[in-house]
Amino acid sequence: MEDLNVVDKINNAGSWLINNQQLLVHYAVNIVAAIIILTIGMLIAKVISKTVNKVMRARHIDVTVADFISAIVRYAIIIFTIIAALGRIGVQTASVIAVIGAAGLAIGLALQGSLSNFAAGVLLVTFRHFRAGEYVDFGGTAGTVLVVQIFSTTLRTFDGKMIVVPNSKILSGNITNFSREPDRLIDLIIGVSYDADIDNVKSLLTGIIEAHESVIKEKGIVVRLNALGASSLDFMVRAWVPRSDLQNATFDLLESFKRVLDEHQIGIPYPQMDVHLFEQARQEAKQQDDRAEENQPLVDDKKSL
Repeated sequence: MEDLNVVDKINNAGSWLINNQQLLVHYAVNIVAAIIILTIGMLIAKVISKTVNKVMRARHIDVTVADFISAIVRYAIIIFTIIAALGRIGVQTASVIAVIGAAGLAIGLALQGSLSNFAAGVLLVTFRHFRAGEYVDFGGTAGTVLVVQIFSTTLRTFDGKMIVVPNSKILSGNITNFSREPDRLIDLIIGVSYDADIDNVKSLLTGIIEAHESVIKEKGIVVRLNALGASSLDFMVRAWVPRSDLQNATFDLLESFKRVLDEHQIGIPYPQMDVHLFEQARQEAKQQDDRAEENQPLVDDKKSL
């Protein structure tokens, strides 16, 4: 009996295979096609990610950013390949796409600040508004750039402090780069007394500037009367110097201006306050108050009958 049951099962299976031959061929073809899609998709993801990485490195984009973006591109292609393979074998991909979209939205909301910093970091590295070693000012935060990372930028201030600035704050504000241009302008206001001769002052200041070795004479020197101040004649002094000599040249010029003005007895006004004590007037006012008190009428406390 058992042998007959086995034979019946084999016959039933054979008949089922014969009756559903087209269905089996259809599923077999779909499975083979899905495997081919997965294989080709994996190869395409690998090739495209490597190409993106090479292109970004060729454009001198930060290695960390290049690796991160190429990895995102690769996994995105792999996800789309898997969805296409599942759809090929008959799986309803609409629900899968909805789940992936909901998960992406949740992750994006949870990491909103980090993603904005990352996007800003990619833009900063791509457009190269500043590089490591340059002196910059990010809306009041100034220092030398040490490293530009994906999420933040590290600065070192002139007094040795380390400042970490989020990239999103950098990109949303003004960026002042002091190191990009080779030359810098010295812009000073020198005030002298109203008794000084204008032409003489201009000649003395111009001579000091022309004698300084760091001043770039080809770019011109400006020494002009800029304003008639409340207590001084204000002269505008402008000269170009190499960026590396800016600070020392400014100190040298200020010291030389003071010395030459003192030698020619040209005063440099400074805020003053004159205090006058009127002692006599104060005593007279006190005497008048005393006499007024003596002349006050006496009040009779007695009641009239």
